Order: sequence, then structure tokens, then C-alpha cells
Amino acid sequence: MSAYDRNPFADPELNHPFQDSSVTQARQTAAATAALDEYNPFTDSKTTTMAAKPGVPTQPAIMKPTEEPPLYSQPRTQGAPEPPPPPTGGAGELLRRQEELERKAAELDRREREMQSLSASGGRKKNWPPLPDKFPVGPCFYQDITVDIPVEYQKTVKIMYYLWMFHTGTLLANLVGCLAWFCVDSSRGMDFGMAILWFLLFTPCSFVCWYRPVYGAFRSDSSFSFFIFFFVYVCQVGVYVVQTVGFTGWGACGWISALVVLNTNVAIGALMILIAALFTSLVVMSLIMFKKVHAMYRTTGASFQKAQQEFATEVMSNKTVQTAAASATSRAAQGAFREQI
Repeated sequence: MSAYDRNPFADPELNHPFQDSSVTQARQTAAATAALDEYNPFTDSKTTTMAAKPGVPTQPAIMKPTEEPPLYSQPRTQGAPEPPPPPTGGAGELLRRQEELERKAAELDRREREMQSLSASGGRKKNWPPLPDKFPVGPCFYQDITVDIPVEYQKTVKIMYYLWMFHTGTLLANLVGCLAWFCVDSSRGMDFGMAILWFLLFTPCSFVCWYRPVYGAFRSDSSFSFFIFFFVYVCQVGVYVVQTVGFTGWGACGWISALVVLNTNVAIGALMILIAALFTSLVVMSLIMFKKVHAMYRTTGASFQKAQQEFATEVMSNKTVQTAAASATSRAAQGAFREQI
């Protein structure tokens, strides 16, 4: 067909084979699907537009991190000072040492004021044992643990004092037990007499021989007093062991005596078993306190050499010793002078 036979007003692509409606719809659907596959919701529109152009490098989508919410803080009252931060590490240790030094300084100041008041009132007045004023015999010692003993040793000295009181109470209970034993068995007069001797002799001797030395040792940091205490207290613990065993004829309601009496009299035997338990407690507590005092003694810097020096100083400063030495020296000089004549 020639060009003159065509309709000039007809659509030129009407008879095109790919202009079928089904084909056109399929092409549009495929294009929409490809566009959805390439769509990234996290990219900027400008970046997508630039990436569509050939030859332009694309950049990955970068999400801006969201800002973290501020930490919760308790509202502070207007005008109130901010609390200081807690000390940590070396600062806390220094603060603790400073508080300890301040406490010791306050204790020393208190003791100094008490000493001044005592000196102003005429010196220390003996206050132990606490006897009434009308009693014919007055107190023999001055004792005030809170004044004489440093703060770090006061608890130990108080425990030793309570231990001495427990020792006295046990000896009194032993006297009662031996009396009851003597009441049911008249042949036990020796045990009752020894019980009286234990009570009358060991009550004051224990106070003077081991409690007062440990009191003076902690009061004045005396090595000589420490050595006296250790020597006497070891002997005291040995006596406690003998009393705990309870040999018959020794005047002690120990385990052997209690079991012997239990076969004949249950009531008195039970009483003596209780007293034997008290002696056993004395042994255990005495060993514990001996170990504790010895550990404190090692931290005070005391030694045997210092004890010898203190002994020599105290002996030479004693007026009786000085008088005896002076008289002995004068006699020796007079004898030598007579020999020369």
C-alpha cells in the first residue's frame, strides 16, 4: 500500500504489535515491582535521585543516632548545699587515721585534765577495795581504768579484772562445796581446811601478784611488770589445772572429787560437778587472756633488756635500798681504814 492510501488522522501506533492492552499492563506492573525492589526507606531522597544518575557514586544510608535521655536526678532544694562526694581509696584511709588521732588527742586531753584536778585536790586517793568510811581499814590501792589505762587497752584490763572476780567467786563456791562434802563425810576435814586456805590466800595474792602487774604494765608500758605478770600467771594457770582435776585431800571440788561424791550423795555430787565446770572455765579463759596479753605485749616494744633496765632503775631509786647500800659502803670503808691502821 502506498503512502497516499494511509489515514493521516489515525494513530500511527494503533496497529503496532506491542501496543496490545494486556502487554502494556504487564510492562507497567513489572516496572512498579522493580521500583519497589530498589526503594530504600532509610536513604535520603536526594541520595536516591543522585544514585539514579549514571556515573555518580552512591553513598550508603547513615542513620543519625538518637539522643540518649538524660539520667534521672533527684530534684535538689534550692539553696541546699551539695553533699560532698564519699572518700575513696587513700582519702578514706587518711580520713580514718585523722579521726583516730583526734580521738586519741581528746582522750589525752581528758586524762590530763583529770590528773590536774587530782593534783589540785591533794593527789590520788586510794579507792580500792571500796570500803565504807567508818571501816577500821581503808583502801589499799588506787584504781581507775578509764584514767590510768590508754583507750586501746582498757577493754583488756577490764576483762582481766572481771576474770579476777570470777576467780574469787569460784574459790568461794569451792569453799561451800567442800563444806557440804565435810557435812556428809566427817573424814573430809582436810579438804575443807585446804578450801579455806585457797580462798583466804589466793584471793588477795592473785590480785596483788598478777592483776596489779598487768594493770601497771598497760598503765606505764612497763616491761618489768609484764614479765612479773607472765611468770605469776603461768603458775596461776597450773594451780587452776590442779584444782580442775580435783585430787582428794587438796581442798578442790574438781572432777575426781565430784565423781567420788556422786556415788554416795547425788545432790552434793551435782554441786561439786558444777564447781568443777567453773574451774574448767577458769583454765580456758585464763589461757585465752594470756595469749591476748602476750600478743599486745609484742606490739608495745617491751623486751627483756628494758625489763632489766627498769628493775635496776627502780631498785637503785628505792630509798631503803639506797640507805642499805650507803650503810654497807660506809662499813666497808671503815673496815678498810682500820686494817690500814
